[in-house]
Amino acid sequence: MIFDVDEAQFAERVVERSRELPVVVDFWAAWCGPCRALTPALEQAARAREGQVDLAKVDVDSNQGLAASFQVQGIPAVKGFRDGRLADEFTGALPPAEVERFFDRLVPSEADRLAGSDDEAELRRALELDPHQQRAGQALGRLLLRRDEPQEALAVLEPFAHDFAAAGLAARARLSMNGHEVEQAFTAWDDGDHASALEQLQQAFAAATEPEERDLVRQAMVAIFIELGADHELAREHRRRLASALY
Repeated sequence: MIFDVDEAQFAERVVERSRELPVVVDFWAAWCGPCRALTPALEQAARAREGQVDLAKVDVDSNQGLAASFQVQGIPAVKGFRDGRLADEFTGALPPAEVERFFDRLVPSEADRLAGSDDEAELRRALELDPHQQRAGQALGRLLLRRDEPQEALAVLEPFAHDFAAAGLAARARLSMNGHEVEQAFTAWDDGDHASALEQLQQAFAAATEPEERDLVRQAMVAIFIELGADHELAREHRRRLASALY
């Protein structure tokens, strides 16, 4: 949808609307040549994503207060809103290809949307569309681990080894495949009992005699720390204990 918006409508038609789908705002003026050059590219990008993004046009001459509140110092100024807040912006008449990339950053791709699913077929489809879709890879890997298919999970997770969470899940797959006594810890992890999972993994780390095994246990613990969040009390406690055991 492409529409004109003024200061009175902005909160509802842009900010609140962006909680449902992204809204791109074009701050422009009739006398602005670069604005006229940019308009076709903006409108084409919006129409190509009909139903996925709105394009709102703000005449800065008629809405000077609104332009000032968003610190518009030059036009055209384009601002993208998502989830009720400013997410991205640019100033000047960009080439159409750059405009397309701006819209792509705001509008989730089909792979991005499918990555939020807990359905195996949709997660696999996300990875078909975008083999670099990390969130889908992690979700599918976790699903396969819960189903006790560590070898297939490892194949899914290995391309994302640069990510600590994915590396931790891959370490879990390797530990399961090698028959290490950590399955109860992983069951607790899957059940959301992070305290039991981490306690058992601490014990497994202390008992491990091979450096490779210790490192796999460590990576699995790091994945749980990430899942809990850096400031979670449980994560902080077990990070300290792990650091003491390492040194």
